[in-house]
Amino acid sequence: MALTSNITSKLTNQQLSIQIGLNGLSFSVLDSDTNTIIALKQFDFDRKLNPLELLDRIKEIFSLEEELQGNFTNVTVIHDNELSTLVPKPLFNEEALADYLKFNSKILKTDYICYDESSLGDSVCVYVPYVNINNYIYDKFGSFTFKHVSTVLIESILQLEKNSETVKMYVNVNKTHFELITLDKSQLLFYNSFDYVTKEDFIYYLLFTAEQLKLNPEVFELVFIGDIEKSNDLYKIAYKYIRNVAFGSRKDIYNYKTSTKTDFSNFSLIKSF
Repeated sequence: MALTSNITSKLTNQQLSIQIGLNGLSFSVLDSDTNTIIALKQFDFDRKLNPLELLDRIKEIFSLEEELQGNFTNVTVIHDNELSTLVPKPLFNEEALADYLKFNSKILKTDYICYDESSLGDSVCVYVPYVNINNYIYDKFGSFTFKHVSTVLIESILQLEKNSETVKMYVNVNKTHFELITLDKSQLLFYNSFDYVTKEDFIYYLLFTAEQLKLNPEVFELVFIGDIEKSNDLYKIAYKYIRNVAFGSRKDIYNYKTSTKTDFSNFSLIKSF
């Protein structure tokens, strides 16, 4: 979804992408002329903030980070929250947005609900964005685009796996939660987001999902992306219960002023360009 305005400013050759959640924020700046990621930073909060506290923290970060001071040709905001659901396109009705969300999310009558219609796959993401954050970005930059993190992940993974002939379960790992995307021969089979505290929480959700989807841990491939490495406890416990475990790749063609942690970290942020 895009918010537009009549604000005019001197355009640069740089694009900004910001991923925002109650547990943290990350941003990246792409220089379009050189195809180079010239800034990539992540801020993890000590605790889960509320939307008002989140706005205060964002204002503080924007005031301190030099890379966020300029003008940008394009600005994209990724809302990373659990207030979302996927609806099959044939069943989607724009007049029933609240009905879709009320079964699995706690929403208020005053919540602004919107949706992303995926360019790939056959689903629509219905979600609640952080309106106060959108208003702040709008006031600061003018026109910008915003999406839910699930839209970016699903579209990106479907594109990467468009010729796949196997069943794959992608896990996008974050500090306090993870997104789980399952594909069957390049078709979206399942998406959900889970909070976790321990590695036991993590493996429970993963194996329970596999069981519900009737997937054999000896057969399907588990692909990790996001904030994880081989030394991570989540990887170790997954490797214990699932035969085929691998790390994914963004497969992007950007140059990097500073190397990323891995070629599968900051997956949704970088894939949003």
